Amino acid sequence: MKIAIKSFKCTDADVTIIPVFEGKLETPNEEITKTLTRLESRGQFKGEFLEVVNFTRNVENNLKDVIVIGIGKEEDVTKEKVRKIYGKVQKKANELKTKKVFIRAIDTNIISLEDIIKASVEGFVLASYKFDKYKSDKKENIEFEISIGGKHIGDDKINELEGYLQEAKSLAEATIIARDLVNEPSNVIYPETLAEKVETLGNEYGFEVQVFEKDQIEELGMKAFLEVARGSKKKPKLIVMRYFGDKENEDKRLGLVGKGLTYDSGGYSLKPNDGMVTMKSDMGGAAAVIGTMVATVKNKLKKNVIAVVAACENMISGDAYKPGDIIGSMAGKTIEVLNTDAEGRLTLVDAVTYIIEKEKVSEVVDIATLTGAVLVALGATTTGVVTNNCEFYGDLDKASKISGEPVWMLPAFEEYKNLIKGEIADLKNIGGKHAGTVTAGLFIGEFVGDKPWLHLDIAGTAWADAVGEYNIKGGTGTGVRTLYELAKIR
Repeated sequence: MKIAIKSFKCTDADVTIIPVFEGKLETPNEEITKTLTRLESRGQFKGEFLEVVNFTRNVENNLKDVIVIGIGKEEDVTKEKVRKIYGKVQKKANELKTKKVFIRAIDTNIISLEDIIKASVEGFVLASYKFDKYKSDKKENIEFEISIGGKHIGDDKINELEGYLQEAKSLAEATIIARDLVNEPSNVIYPETLAEKVETLGNEYGFEVQVFEKDQIEELGMKAFLEVARGSKKKPKLIVMRYFGDKENEDKRLGLVGKGLTYDSGGYSLKPNDGMVTMKSDMGGAAAVIGTMVATVKNKLKKNVIAVVAACENMISGDAYKPGDIIGSMAGKTIEVLNTDAEGRLTLVDAVTYIIEKEKVSEVVDIATLTGAVLVALGATTTGVVTNNCEFYGDLDKASKISGEPVWMLPAFEEYKNLIKGEIADLKNIGGKHAGTVTAGLFIGEFVGDKPWLHLDIAGTAWADAVGEYNIKGGTGTGVRTLYELAKIR
């Protein structure tokens, strides 16, 4: 679905969307206010959060739709609630099969007008997403034309706000790119086609892409990555994306590493069937960093960002690695493989070593659908974080509050590191049944040296099992907007 943002001035819209606070049902239109007052007196509408009412009105002998949505109490409004509000009204507008929409921006001092505009657009655009390309009975795609306005938006603010609006639109579209990558089945997106897709995006948006083939990966000494890839007939690809938006400070480089398991069977530590069905999503971290690169370049951030994806499949064959094997790594550390389904961290450590040693990044973030343990600890709403730098985490926390994607820092005490120390190798790839998310993160941390580092475990947040206000079932694109905001801060 394409959404065109026209201006901040009211047009001849087919539908007008009006948000109202609970207990404050006044609107700039006297007729609409009377209707809401009547509905309130009947107990049919109070303005509670996500409460929706739809009616028609006669405007110069033309019937026009009005969608009124409750914001809830004004003192409780947040940017995330704004996203959900406009996500819900997008779906209502879609039901009405309307094409021209006028959105009255929320008028409040609790959140800045800039943040309201950004959150409104993000919620509306993200809610428009659907993944039905393989269905024969596709629903019609409605091409919306949206105007956003309000009496509280003066002409002097329009040009400034237009920039925020376009930034929000590009962020939502980059998130949708990530969602598409995650939702594609593994017979469509595998290492080779993922690399081709990134090359296409690089050409379209203007960032450099270099793809390393298997023999080049061998020359780099990425032994852990190659061990995971051994069982598949599909050859691994190391995908490197580069953008230098601040050439005056070229030594300051933010490194992003995304887990790129385009399919994960678990290897010889085989997953049950139910656990394999959604494993096309095991490259959610890769999708996040790819989407971040698109957003970074599209918005011309004055930052240097480099992203790396070690793309492969984790499969079973006569050549696949096995529990009990001792393998090497690009950093020279040896690893005892106790579980072949703890494979993502093996690909990540070589990717992290590569981005630090070869791309000379000054700080690094890895993002991965890494552990089921993070779902046990934090559920499907919050991304778990392990770090060696509290200041870096502080900036991530700020970024997450802007994006609406919650994060939570987990402990990284020395005692946890003892759980991954090897008995017959330097390290073992699992730390036992306790603190699985922490030990998985700290395993990667063994390869970052003294670089500021963040590990984001999105196993609970990269995939949705239920429809939300601006999510569908499937890939969420989690991480794109947070990493973009982090890049802006850093």
